[in-house]
Amino acid sequence: MVKREELAGRMAEAVVKRLVGRKLAEVTDEKRAREVVQRILVENLLAEEKLDADARTLMQDHAKEIKDSASDYKRLFALVKGKLAKERGFTL
Repeated sequence: MVKREELAGRMAEAVVKRLVGRKLAEVTDEKRAREVVQRILVENLLAEEKLDADARTLMQDHAKEIKDSASDYKRLFALVKGKLAKERGFTL
């Protein structure tokens, strides 16, 4: 997805620029550093998208129960996503 790549690219550029500007990291090849940070960010975004999809699937599997309980979908989605993230060691 182009948007994910673009977002990660802009974020990577900002991260590397701030790290170098504040002298928190010594970088010899800024282009390579941006590429590495971008790759990590894309992987993280993909993992979160997968987590969202899994949470939706789990909720769809229990849609009737959710409907019958009159629970708030957004609240339940956040709880399910949080639980899945914790189980997978993913920080939201």
